[in-house]
Amino acid sequence: MGAAGMEKTKKTIRFTKMQGTGNDFVLLDAVSNDFSGFDFASASRRLLDRRFGVGADQLLVLLPSQEKEKNRLRMRIFNADGSEVQMCGNGIRCLAKYIWTRGLAPKTEKLEIETLAGIILPEEKNGLVRVDMGAPRLEGREIPVLAEGRIVDYPLEIEGAHFPITCVSMGNPHAVIFVEDVAGFPVGLYGPRIENHPLFPERTNVEFIQVVNKGQIKMRVWERGSGETLACGTGASASVVASALKGLTSGRVEVELAGGRLDIEWAENGHVYMTGPAEEVFEGEMFFSQEKEETHV
Repeated sequence: MGAAGMEKTKKTIRFTKMQGTGNDFVLLDAVSNDFSGFDFASASRRLLDRRFGVGADQLLVLLPSQEKEKNRLRMRIFNADGSEVQMCGNGIRCLAKYIWTRGLAPKTEKLEIETLAGIILPEEKNGLVRVDMGAPRLEGREIPVLAEGRIVDYPLEIEGAHFPITCVSMGNPHAVIFVEDVAGFPVGLYGPRIENHPLFPERTNVEFIQVVNKGQIKMRVWERGSGETLACGTGASASVVASALKGLTSGRVEVELAGGRLDIEWAENGHVYMTGPAEEVFEGEMFFSQEKEETHV
């Protein structure tokens, strides 16, 4: 006759802390290390906690190609609440920097990185990382938004406040709002309310934009599942597209964020190109307790 119970086992994981324009990440290398059976979604909640874990905006996981392509790698991205997202512009720059620093791919060639938003192509450029973010999606059903056609200056009401929103997908959904004074705007009040509005079936990232001139904007961002962060690469890309759609900026714009600057170009071929820094902060180890069922006979 047996009795079942739970036994805790400890697993030590190695991680690398990285940041791009202040958007910070914990990176787990599942190419060079064994993470079989590891629950990344659950681990992200502990790893990303700024008091009880390492602390970061998102968890990046580097994996072999799912399509078994020899010269291709894969990225998964998890928010602080454990939700998985399709794409992260600052994250993929950091991932590329890690890959080149560790010699996992030659710096002389464009990388091919599989993401839930498709294959992304980073390349090294004068010490920075330039990323072909692909073409923006502008139709409501593709973003997704529960509205038809292009979503430009769509009227959204939040607790009596009215926001004309312009929506863009850069592999993940963004709602862009133009304000006169972005520094003084209550992002923490309206960000979560817009993120979780029924108009957005998969929630949304929210960008608050102040246009300085045709070639420069200021931006603050509320990221779904993470809250306000110092930067967002896909958000900066979406904001430049939204600004151009409204005729407020040119095709190439410097985006000023709380954590630094990004150069964004919406090129004639329809693709958006993002150029910015990526830095390694430190390496470390962390212990994880994992429960497994134990049977006593």
